[in-house]
Amino acid sequence: MLQWGRFSDLPLRYKLSVLFLMVGILPSIALGVLVNFTVNRIVDQQVTANTIQLIGKVNQTLDNDMENLQNITYLIGFDPKIKRFLDGRMPSARGGTAAGGQKPVLDDKNGELYAVKQYLQGFTTLYPEIAAILVVNGSGDYVSNEMYARSPENLTRDDWYMEAAKHEGLFTVLGHPQQRNVTTHVHYANDELVSVVRSFVDPDTRKVTGAVLIDLKLRAVAKAVRDVTLGKNGYLMVTEKNGAPIYAPDDPLVPEVPSAWFPQQDSGAFVKEAGGRRLQFIYGTSSFTGWRTIGVFETNEAVYEVREIRFYLICFLFVVGLFGLTASYTLSQSISRPIRQLMSFMQKAESGDLTVRYLRHRRDEVGMLGRSFNRMLLEIRKLIKLNELRERQKREAELRSLQAHIKPHFLYNTLDTIHWMAKKKGADDVSDMVESLSTLFRIGLSKGSDIIPIRDEWTHISSYLQIQKTRYRDRLRCDFLLPREAEGLFVLKLLLQPIVENAIYHGIKARRGPGHIRIAASVDEHALLLTVSDDGAGIPPDKLGELRRQLRDPLSAMEENAGGGGPAGRSYGMLNVQARIVLTFGEEYGISIESTEGKGTSVTIRHPLLHEAPSPTEHDGGNM
Repeated sequence: MLQWGRFSDLPLRYKLSVLFLMVGILPSIALGVLVNFTVNRIVDQQVTANTIQLIGKVNQTLDNDMENLQNITYLIGFDPKIKRFLDGRMPSARGGTAAGGQKPVLDDKNGELYAVKQYLQGFTTLYPEIAAILVVNGSGDYVSNEMYARSPENLTRDDWYMEAAKHEGLFTVLGHPQQRNVTTHVHYANDELVSVVRSFVDPDTRKVTGAVLIDLKLRAVAKAVRDVTLGKNGYLMVTEKNGAPIYAPDDPLVPEVPSAWFPQQDSGAFVKEAGGRRLQFIYGTSSFTGWRTIGVFETNEAVYEVREIRFYLICFLFVVGLFGLTASYTLSQSISRPIRQLMSFMQKAESGDLTVRYLRHRRDEVGMLGRSFNRMLLEIRKLIKLNELRERQKREAELRSLQAHIKPHFLYNTLDTIHWMAKKKGADDVSDMVESLSTLFRIGLSKGSDIIPIRDEWTHISSYLQIQKTRYRDRLRCDFLLPREAEGLFVLKLLLQPIVENAIYHGIKARRGPGHIRIAASVDEHALLLTVSDDGAGIPPDKLGELRRQLRDPLSAMEENAGGGGPAGRSYGMLNVQARIVLTFGEEYGISIESTEGKGTSVTIRHPLLHEAPSPTEHDGGNM
């Protein structure tokens, strides 16, 4: 725990360097150790799999050659002339040789045997790998294009014939010829040929009527095997099932592979000591011929490849380590340096200097953090100014709530109207006017409370309109709509009078003829909506846009108006209402305005649903 605590106290650049080293170098070392333990096994598996696949291709090539020979035996058995010969219906062609080993003496008056020879010669012409073809019937007579009997002994007694007869029409691969009574004119050695046989069987009697012997040149087998090399000195060889070699290269690593070495499987791999060398054997068995194709190579050749891989792996680890050290130092510095710089800026800001700025133009997380730091300082300065303004607003809140919209021209017009009525009419009208004005002042004061019942707000605006209707007479008509569900609600006081005053002085007064003002309340799920609409002159689009902009930030707009930067009278009362609503209930509430020039204006106040007046403590803790 102590060591971890010391590490956590290290500077960030040291932590990043250690982290990059652990992430970059340690996995590489672990990978190298893992590869060192597994590469030998993987290489052996790959060599075995690839060699078995290669052996399969070689076996397929040899099988194709043998299948071609099998097809030739079928073609020979189907030929009518061969059938006549096998049935004994051709002139006599007894086995035997003339004096001095010359060609056999044949009785061929009609040239039928010559035609058969020409037929067999055609196969050796098409397939040069075939050394000779010999056909023997059941009587021991034979016909061939290249072969002849060594002695007059009946050929049906040869081992190859009896082997063919034993399999009754099945194609049989004999391997190298051994001690047979036939030879060829070219005098091929036994290890230069591979013999195949097939007997002919009468389909009715199932009696063997003869057999065909085909000698295949060993080069047909060698060309599929000899060009394949395994490693540096490895090779492929072909053996019979009992281990007798069919084909082996010159100077093989092992002259013969005993059949006892092979497992029971048709393909696989094993390692044996032979001639003082440790050899790897990989083999596959042909299902058609029964031959084994064996790959032989020294095991140290695979070890050499492993050592080569290991050498490159060590070089790779060295390069990774060198690069990792350099990269970890560079990256840790590139990350920690701007963070340290940003930390110094924060320390200055903490000490009270809010003018510092992060000026680098990085696009990474550090740059985003720096730009966020700059925005935070701007917001702090803005909040400080806003707080100062709110403090000022708080000190003046009560005075503004009473005097915001009691403008000098309104008091003047009211007093002038009272004076005019006192002169022209009786005392009753003067009494009504004074009573309405008194009601205005009484509800405006509201014993110091900012939240009043909506019925009082409705009485306040009614008294105000009563005064205005006395002045404008028939030019002003008013409608009030307070639904039952809104009668028990509470609202912020003095909301409607500034809006209605704007509707009269800037809407109804500016139009020709009488005007109509409608004041309505409605309740939705989340708020109380107070709407003041008129059919007056409306607001031009440019002024409407400017008014909406001011409503989005009423405090700043009121400062501009107070400093002479904006209209001083038209929108000040509406901005005051907006500022009080936002400061008291939040920005989701406030004023929205719609207007069409020449048709009228509609102002909607969105107010929260208050079913009871909040206590003074709750009110003081709000945004005001």
